[in-house]
Amino acid sequence: MKFKVTAVALVLAAASTGAQVVVPATRPEFSGFLTELKSQALARGISADTVELALTALEPLEVVVERDRTQAETVLTIDQYLQRRLTRTFVRTAREKAAAHRGVLRKVSAAYGPPPRLIVAVWGMESNFGRFTGTRPTVQALATLAWEGRRGPFFTGELMDALQIVDQGHIDLDRMKGSWAGAMGQTQFMPSSYLAHAQDFDGDGRRDIWGTLPDVFASIANYLKAYGWQPGQAWGRQVKLPAGGAAPLVETIGLRDSGCRASRELTVAIPLAKWQSLGVRAITGGALPKVDRMASLLRAGKKTYLVYPNYDTLLGYNCAHAYALAVGLLADRIGE
Repeated sequence: MKFKVTAVALVLAAASTGAQVVVPATRPEFSGFLTELKSQALARGISADTVELALTALEPLEVVVERDRTQAETVLTIDQYLQRRLTRTFVRTAREKAAAHRGVLRKVSAAYGPPPRLIVAVWGMESNFGRFTGTRPTVQALATLAWEGRRGPFFTGELMDALQIVDQGHIDLDRMKGSWAGAMGQTQFMPSSYLAHAQDFDGDGRRDIWGTLPDVFASIANYLKAYGWQPGQAWGRQVKLPAGGAAPLVETIGLRDSGCRASRELTVAIPLAKWQSLGVRAITGGALPKVDRMASLLRAGKKTYLVYPNYDTLLGYNCAHAYALAVGLLADRIGE
């Protein structure tokens, strides 16, 4: 299985590279497009002050157009991806961050459900614990992508959501920065995800995913809760297959026929007891846990996993097995 790391996935590492090339603001088609955007924003109830501040004299970013059109791919196997991301240094840093913020993480976990180690794992994967959050002005990037046209309606909607966030006073316009594709802050939420899931855990009136760690942690936890995280349950486990390997098992059980692409690469969920009867064992060779839990089989590179409903929650944050496995495995190692 190959995992394609697109420009979107790599943007945190690459956000500080490359010169910014700006298309001249005098292009009439963009000026006219801004006029349309202003009308839409006002109709949505966004204040005239915010609309004028954000959209007047705005210039499209050619570098954003280029990134969206090319999206060069670096193809890695899942094994290669996990090896690159889950280094000893990265795991050590994750443990240090979990220890340093133990108090607030426990409070967030008690309020929302996901354990501290999982919150830290997502934080680390999304922004390297807040170090890489993106440098592109979010409104400018989204306006450029909405104007470019390939996915205009989607990015227009995200732009309206971004303007609403500014209008509500959660972030100043000049501080609203993120990836070239509009993912923002230490959680890398798109504006629509921000409006749906971001939290004001410190009670200061702002849902600050850019610089306030209690809000960052609570927003991650709330997102995972919304996607069905089950407290006290694991995400999955590596397993040992019977002599015939995975193929006969997949043929017997069948693959899912709905959900995102990664979800459709999982088998239908069946009870652990059924997997035991089919010859699947714990990685140690022992029996699988005797618990009433549904599990799907995942072939991931050289390894095979049985994944539980909480794994689907991780796919909800980013529908890629490499990402979900990295988060789950990192959380496990933080807890070791």
